[in-house]
Amino acid sequence: MAQPKTTRTPSLAAVVLAAGKGKRLRSARPKVLHPICGRPTLWHVLQLVLVAKPEKIVIVVGHGADEVRAAVRSWGLMPAPVFVEQTEQLGTGHAVLAARRAVGRVDDVLIANGDFDPILPADIRGILRRHRRTGAAATIGSVVLADPAGFGRVVRGGDGRVAEVVEAVDATPEQLRIDEVATNWVAFRRDLLFRSLPKLDRSNRQHEYYLNRVYPMFTAAGERLEAVTCDTGGAFGLNSRRGLADVVRVVRGRINAEHMANGVTLLDPDATYIDVGVRIGADTTVHPNTYLEGGTTIGSGCTIGPSTRIADASIGDRSEVTFSVVVRSKVGRDVEVGPFARVRDGVVLGDGTTVGNFVEAKGTHMGRGSKAKHLTYLGDADIGEDVNVGAGTVTVNYDGYAKHRTTIGSGARIGSDTMLVAPVEIGRNANTGAGSVITKDVPPGALAVERSEQKTVPGYRDRKDAEHRRGRR
Repeated sequence: MAQPKTTRTPSLAAVVLAAGKGKRLRSARPKVLHPICGRPTLWHVLQLVLVAKPEKIVIVVGHGADEVRAAVRSWGLMPAPVFVEQTEQLGTGHAVLAARRAVGRVDDVLIANGDFDPILPADIRGILRRHRRTGAAATIGSVVLADPAGFGRVVRGGDGRVAEVVEAVDATPEQLRIDEVATNWVAFRRDLLFRSLPKLDRSNRQHEYYLNRVYPMFTAAGERLEAVTCDTGGAFGLNSRRGLADVVRVVRGRINAEHMANGVTLLDPDATYIDVGVRIGADTTVHPNTYLEGGTTIGSGCTIGPSTRIADASIGDRSEVTFSVVVRSKVGRDVEVGPFARVRDGVVLGDGTTVGNFVEAKGTHMGRGSKAKHLTYLGDADIGEDVNVGAGTVTVNYDGYAKHRTTIGSGARIGSDTMLVAPVEIGRNANTGAGSVITKDVPPGALAVERSEQKTVPGYRDRKDAEHRRGRR
C-alpha cells in the first residue's frame, strides 16, 4: 500500500542586519539599542523573526558590537543567535554576504534590518507563505506610503510582477512617483542569494554593495520576484529621531489597542504610555498622562492616573494610584496611593493601606489597613497592621554613615510631627505624642512624649509693638 505523500517545510535561517551606526540619530548608543516602548529596537525585530520559526538566527554586528551582543544574550532567545562581525560597513549586500558561512545550507533565508520596520506577525507569515507557494527567488515585504521620500521603490513590469527595487538616490523621476517601497524584510532562496551576492559592485551614488541589486540578476535568469504588502502603521525608516518617534507611536498604539480589546479602559489612548510586556486586568481604568513601564502588572478594577508613573511594580485589584510615582514596589489590593505620593525601591503595601498626599516611602513594609495620609517620610520601616501615622512623621533612617530600620507594631498611633530616630521600635498599640523626637524603644501599649516644657510670656505682643514704634521715631 502506497504511503501518503508528505510535504517537508523548507528549512530557514534568519539574518538580522544590526551593524549600522545610525549617524542621523546623533547618538553614542548603537542604533539597534534605542528603546521602543521599553525594549530595544533589536528586541522587537527578533520577536518578529521568531514568528518565522527559523532554525538559525544570525546577527551581523558592527558599531557597538560588544554592547549589542551583551544585550541580545541577556534576552535568552532560542535558538540562541550566532553573531558575525562586519568590520567594515559597505552596505546591506556586504553585510548579508558576511553571514554566509553562519547561515549554512538551509533552504531559505529571511533578511531583517535591526532598525525595525514595524510590520505585523501576520505579515511575516504572509511573506513566507507566498515565497514558498510561488517558489520565488525572493519575496519582499513592501509598504505603500503617502510620502515615500528617500526609500527604495518597488518597480513592477507591465504584467504587474516585481522587476527590481531602486534606491531613491538612483531612481529616475518616473520611478520616484511610485508609492510602493521595499522594507528590509525579505525572504530569499539561499542558493540563489549567495550565488549572486559576490557579483555585486559599488557603482552607485553611495558606493555600497546594495542587497537589492541581486533582484535584476534573478529576473535576468528567469527567476520570479514577489512582493507582499505589509502594515507598518504608516511609520517607516528608523533613521532619525523623528523616525524613531513615528515607530514608537505605532507600537504604542498597537499595545494600547490590545489592552482595550482585553477590557481595559484608556480614557485617552494617545496620552497613555504603556511598555510592551505590561499586564493590566480587566475593568481597570487608566487616565491620561500615565506611564506604565518595565515589568509592571496592574490588577482588575483599578484606577490608575492621571499623571502617574508606575515602573517595575505590581498593583493589586481595586487599588487606586493618582498623581503619583510607584517604582520597584508591590502594592496590595484595595490600596490608595496619592495624590502626589512617591513609593519606591522595595516598598510593600498590604491590602487596604493608604499612602496619601506628599508621602514618600522607601524600603518600607506596611501591614494591612495601615495609613499614612499626609506629608510623611517612611524610610526603611516595618509597620504592622492598622497603624495610623500622623502628618509630618519622619522615620529618621540615616545617621550619616549607615541606614537603620524603624519597627512599628500593629495598632500603634504615631502622633503628627513625630521624629522616629532609627534604630527604634514602637510596640504594639503604643502611642507617640505629637511633636516628639523618639530615640528610645516604646513598650507595647505605652505613650511616649518628648517635648521641652512650654513657656508662656504674657503681654509679649504689646511690648514688641511698643518697641517697634519707638524705633521708628
